[in-house]
Amino acid sequence: MDARLEDRAAIADLMNGWIHRDLGEWDQLRDLFHPGATITITWFDGLAADFVDGSARMGTTDLRTKHVIANPSITFHGDRALVQTNAMIIAENTALELGCTAHNRFLDQVEKRDGAWRISRRDSSYDMSCFNFLTRIPEIDEKAVSAYPREYAALAYLLERSGFPVTGEFPTRGSALEAEIKAAGSAWLNES
Repeated sequence: MDARLEDRAAIADLMNGWIHRDLGEWDQLRDLFHPGATITITWFDGLAADFVDGSARMGTTDLRTKHVIANPSITFHGDRALVQTNAMIIAENTALELGCTAHNRFLDQVEKRDGAWRISRRDSSYDMSCFNFLTRIPEIDEKAVSAYPREYAALAYLLERSGFPVTGEFPTRGSALEAEIKAAGSAWLNES
């Protein structure tokens, strides 16, 4: 029997808690993170509390998102865990009649404090993305799309066109940046 079964279940629930973002349940989304937690994704880099506020602002625009979350892979050390979770980001801007699907992996540093597992740091590594269309293929600026790595180009293009700038470079499968995040996570895990 896995001695960590309860912890695994709690962390899986934590990862699936991302549904609160899709449903606009901002207090529940905020509760997924420890105070001072950080998050770095395509359109945001900073404190998780500010990310929740930014997500609430995004929720008032024509941009809608849905996240499909898979079972996490978890590595424990004491009351810390590294968690890698496959996800699909499905996004649509109804005014632009343009959507995308992106496949990513959340790379999380998770800690158990006061009996509760919460996220301390969240990064995302991107695997692939493509555009979605409902009834017609809208005009897409190929030069603007090619400014981003292929793995998240469709998502970044849609975010930019929706008023959420994507600046900097983000990890992709097998990239040096992904390796740096994983190495930093391992160092963090083992310092406890």
